[in-house]
Amino acid sequence: MRIDYHIQEPIALDAAFDVEGFTVLLGASGEGKSLLLRAIAGLAPARGEPFDGMAAQHRAVGYLPQGYALFPHLNAWQNVAFSLRGPQRRQQAMQWLERVHVAECAERYPATLSGGQQQRVALARAMARRPQLLLLDEPTSALDPVTRDDVIAELIAEVHEFGIPTLAVSHDPHLAAVADRLVLMHGRGIIQIGTPDTVYASPVSGAAARLLGYRNVHRGRIDQAGDAARLVWPEGGISFPLETEKPSAIEVDWMIDPSAIRIADTNKAPPDAIIASVEVRHRDDRITQLGLRCGRARLWVTAPPDQHLPETLAIQLPSTAIRYWPR
Repeated sequence: MRIDYHIQEPIALDAAFDVEGFTVLLGASGEGKSLLLRAIAGLAPARGEPFDGMAAQHRAVGYLPQGYALFPHLNAWQNVAFSLRGPQRRQQAMQWLERVHVAECAERYPATLSGGQQQRVALARAMARRPQLLLLDEPTSALDPVTRDDVIAELIAEVHEFGIPTLAVSHDPHLAAVADRLVLMHGRGIIQIGTPDTVYASPVSGAAARLLGYRNVHRGRIDQAGDAARLVWPEGGISFPLETEKPSAIEVDWMIDPSAIRIADTNKAPPDAIIASVEVRHRDDRITQLGLRCGRARLWVTAPPDQHLPETLAIQLPSTAIRYWPR
């Protein structure tokens, strides 16, 4: 389904893209993601396709707002039946609860349900309208990290089973990574569209890389003296060689993967090494993530979990591992 909406108030926003399967619109807070969903659902003034000029109650849209907006005084089946009509309302509501695997919660009230159960009840209520498009507003915001991955997997499986195009807006890279189609929003416009694999492999800008959850994305500038180019990192208070003959820009965003940074012995540090102090250590079974203080900024470095490292390190940033974009 093609989405093409233009909003003037309360903020100016233009968005045009296709919704295919489970599509995630990823953007930072304040970009207008939730406003776009409300506009599509007919709850905010806007012009666009589909459903242009149609009253909200006549739009074939299933809408799950943040927090799911279940009626606290109604139990689960009554929440689902709210949008149904006719003498078979309870039977139909139970069928939808069965489809999302929470029929056993039919008589329970929202306050007694877990976040995942509330989400499934809200999904059943939305699907009971038999929509042509399903809209999900920050579907992972109410989930704790322990259960998030399982709930996301179940949600996507259910959406695929229904076979209805679904648009989920989020600022959570975990949700974006499992989408069928990924759309990035920045500056209240669309900056990149594609499969998660292609978008994650080639972010079009530093802003895109930050949205995708990449670490070590910083601002800098390229200075060229003669044939040599150096990347200056003002916040880090350092500069280092950059392999580029003719830089395409002076002001840039630049990025380096934490695993590409080399750790050297401070007693035998090469001339181009950077001396940094360890601020934080994140350990798991596979790797250790070190947050290093460089001037006024932090640089993340990946190290083996069994490697004992002192509080002060010498590091090298290979120029071949640095990616940069004009800013």
